[in-house]
Amino acid sequence: MASPIYSIVVPVYNEEENLPELYQRLTTILEGVGEEYEVIFVDDGSIDRTLSLLREYHDKNPSFRYISFARNFGHQVAVTAGLNFVNGKAIVVMDADLQDPPELLFELLQQWRDGYQVVYAQRVSRQQESWFKRLTAYVFYRVLRRLTDVAIPTDSGDFCLMDRAVVDVLNGMPERNRYIRGLRAWVGFRQTSVKFSRSPRFAGTVKYTFRKSLSLAIDGIMSFSKVPLRLATYLGLLSAGMALVMVFLVLYWRLFYPNSPLIGATIITIAIFFLGAVQLVCIGILGEYIGRIYEEVKGRPLYTVKEVSGYDGASAPLRERI
Repeated sequence: MASPIYSIVVPVYNEEENLPELYQRLTTILEGVGEEYEVIFVDDGSIDRTLSLLREYHDKNPSFRYISFARNFGHQVAVTAGLNFVNGKAIVVMDADLQDPPELLFELLQQWRDGYQVVYAQRVSRQQESWFKRLTAYVFYRVLRRLTDVAIPTDSGDFCLMDRAVVDVLNGMPERNRYIRGLRAWVGFRQTSVKFSRSPRFAGTVKYTFRKSLSLAIDGIMSFSKVPLRLATYLGLLSAGMALVMVFLVLYWRLFYPNSPLIGATIITIAIFFLGAVQLVCIGILGEYIGRIYEEVKGRPLYTVKEVSGYDGASAPLRERI
């Protein structure tokens, strides 16, 4: 088989309801492009029929390949694994729920042919999403952009096209807490956007719950900003300043209003709760950074693979392949 020009990376987790439609649409689109391609599904420890369907698609079309994790490692790790295995010159990352429309591939590829090395899909609307989801996403992207030194595009997820040179740089980054859209912006190269309206999920349940979305947001902020550490310093200075003000207030009340109810247990209790809250916030911020250092220094593999199909030498140790 000739070396592919295009590689499509699709992380999947319990997507048996979406895979038939995705397979059909991707096949139609990629055959219409008229050049060699590969589609790499990364099964993130699914417990439904996802892996069986991936085996079936590979038997029908060897250009559809798959990697199956030994357990669930998370969406960002699944994307990373797909990037580790790609062979194409232009690599597209997209989700399996069809909220990332496969038909947008034509526009992404055109921008790549025009010389752009990163083409990210930027959402202009989110169909059938709750106001809370839209509001939190809107606020997060703009807060992240203000907190970091990297110009991470707003309203853009992992749906994008990257040149081989960009993917090689990403594969050379050893960090574990990966925020792909942030790393994609950090590496530089010539970048542009393609606007699209995000469709509702085709079938199945949402995999990115509020808890997972919050965890990803924290990873994004902690990976690209030192502002939280400075915030801890500012909180410490604020508490010290307020303590000094309270000393003068207590002296003033003691001298001029000795019967004031603010003197005594009330003000002491308020001060204790305030200082305790400041200390806990600062410890929590330090803990987030220290926890990430701990994860990095352990040196464990980012993921473990139980099954790979569509690659020569797939049984070789993963470190040697990467």
